[in-house]
Amino acid sequence: MTQILATDVTPTQPIFIPKIIFFDIDDTLSRNGSIAPHNKATLEDLAKTDIKLVIATGRSKSIIPKDIMALFESHIFDAIVCTNGQYSFDKHGIISHYPLTLEQASNIDKLCRQDHLIHKFDSATHLAWANDNENIRAFIANNPSSIIDPDYYKTHPVYQCSVFFESKKDKMQHVDFAEFGLKLVHWHKIGGDILPIEASKERGVRDVCHYFGIDVSEAMAIGDGFNDLEMFDVVGFGVAMGDAQPALKQRADWVTGTIEEYGIQAAVRHLLD
Repeated sequence: MTQILATDVTPTQPIFIPKIIFFDIDDTLSRNGSIAPHNKATLEDLAKTDIKLVIATGRSKSIIPKDIMALFESHIFDAIVCTNGQYSFDKHGIISHYPLTLEQASNIDKLCRQDHLIHKFDSATHLAWANDNENIRAFIANNPSSIIDPDYYKTHPVYQCSVFFESKKDKMQHVDFAEFGLKLVHWHKIGGDILPIEASKERGVRDVCHYFGIDVSEAMAIGDGFNDLEMFDVVGFGVAMGDAQPALKQRADWVTGTIEEYGIQAAVRHLLD
């Protein structure tokens, strides 16, 4: 498909008319943990149409920003895909979820400990840190859902493990995750999520589309990161933010502007006109 730049699109030019739109949070709707006011206003306008609006984030449920949850609770968002597609829900409850098996979680914990890496397991309600240091305790002080419990995964359903590297060079390149039925998805130059091979935002997108009776080819997705790649492969139209990862821009149908350049507005203005 020919890639379209945001600057080439006029306000009245139809690009793609979706029945459902999936939005990433960080650096797509929000910057530094807070949704941009103009994005909030645009979401409120979109909610007046017949288009379903859904969050698709790598964040676990317990650390979805309060301003995003407020929009969900006020029925601006129809559903949330979180934890990289491992957990999806709407106002009625769970749509789909895929907990790690005890074997998977145990293997992840072992791999992280072998490299002496800081890591945590995410459940639907908690972030359970396997390590203890001043930085973690400072984080816990500001995040009530965080706890220190190295054995949490043994007795609670967990959906992914977030691992933190001390340098750009140390990214567990030596580990053959596929050998364990796992994969590492980077969300930051010194951080990533360890998940089952089959886990992805794509699976969550498919689950939510099926739930609402919408074909995935009628979906639009807007994002900026590596964990949006598989989502872009399955939706009918993928929009990469202006400061998105280069690999995502290559896979996108349309490259728009950054948050500050009103990239979301350029992507959806034809739906509001």
